[in-house]
Amino acid sequence: MAARKHLVVLLALFVTACTAEQGGTPSPAPRVSSSSPSEAEPSTKVRAVIDGRTVELADGTRARISLLAEPPSCAAAAALDFTTKTLLDKEVRVSSITPGEVSLILSDGTDFALLAVRSGMLRTTGVDGGPLTEAESQASQAKLGLWAQECPTSTPAPAPPSPSSTAPPAPPCVVVYRVNSEWPGAFQGEVTVRNASGELINGWTLRWRYADGQTVTQMWNAAVSQSGADVTVTNAGYTALIVPDGSVSLGFNASVSGANSVPDSFTLNGAACTVG
Repeated sequence: MAARKHLVVLLALFVTACTAEQGGTPSPAPRVSSSSPSEAEPSTKVRAVIDGRTVELADGTRARISLLAEPPSCAAAAALDFTTKTLLDKEVRVSSITPGEVSLILSDGTDFALLAVRSGMLRTTGVDGGPLTEAESQASQAKLGLWAQECPTSTPAPAPPSPSSTAPPAPPCVVVYRVNSEWPGAFQGEVTVRNASGELINGWTLRWRYADGQTVTQMWNAAVSQSGADVTVTNAGYTALIVPDGSVSLGFNASVSGANSVPDSFTLNGAACTVG
C-alpha cells in the first residue's frame, strides 16, 4: 500500500515537470528599465564658455549649442555673460543633434537653448518651428534682452571738421605803437614788440606800412630802412633776443605833413602780429 502511494507521488511530479517544460507555466519576462531617455543621457560639466552659444565640455570637446543663432555684435557681450553664469562649471546632460552641435539640459531639466531664447539673450536659427520660435516671439513682444536695444547697422564716418571749428593759431607777437609827442612837421614815436610765440626769438625783422606819408628819420635800439610807405626795422646786436613773453621797445623820430594815423598791421619775421 505504501509503495503504491509513493508511485502516485512520483508520477504526479513527473507530469508537472513535463508540463512546465512544454510551456504550461511561462518563464518570468525580462525586466525593462523605467528610465526615461533624458535620464539616460550622459552627464558632464561645462569647463569653459567660448561665446554665447559655444562651450567646452569636461572632456575637452568644444561644441556649439544647437538651434541658437549668432548674436549681433552689440549683444555678444551680454550673451556671453548670460551663458557663462548659466553653464560654467555646471552639471549638464548632453545629447548630440548634428556633428559639432549639442543640446544641453540643466540639472533641473531646463533646456538651455529654450531658456536663453525665452530670456531674450539669444535668437533661434529659425529652423525649430516649435517651442523655441514661440519663446522668441514672446521675448520680442516683451522687449527682453537684445529685443530691448537696437544695434546700429553701420558705424557712421566722423564728420570732417568745418573750417569754423578749427581755431587758427594765435599770433606769435603783440605790437603796441604810439605817438609820444608831436610838433609841426614831425613827431616822436615808440614801438613795443612782445614775444607771444612761447619760444625764444633770436634775431628779428619788424615791418609796417604808413598811410599818411610819414618817414622815419632816426631810430634807437634797432636799425631802420624805408621804401616809400613801407618801413623795415631789424634788431640791434643787444636787442636780438626776445625771451618768451618778453618784449623790446624801439624809439624813433619821424617827419609828417598832415594826418598822422597809426599803422594798422605789423609783421615779425613774416608772421602777422596782434596790434595792441
